[in-house]
Amino acid sequence: MSVLILLIGVSLTVALVFLLAFLWASTSGQYDDDYTPSVRMLFDDTPPTNQKETPSSTSSKK
Repeated sequence: MSVLILLIGVSLTVALVFLLAFLWASTSGQYDDDYTPSVRMLFDDTPPTNQKETPSSTSSKK
């Protein structure tokens, strides 16, 4: 039974460490993206479709 209490304490400590790391990262600007908004207008909404020519249309008949 004492092992169960020990495991609960360890898991809560690990969860608290991850929560504090996340809060530190979000407040220090780790998730700020200054590059993407400035070039968003350059991105196409849909990627162009590449239409490859069939080999029979490019080969010449001799």
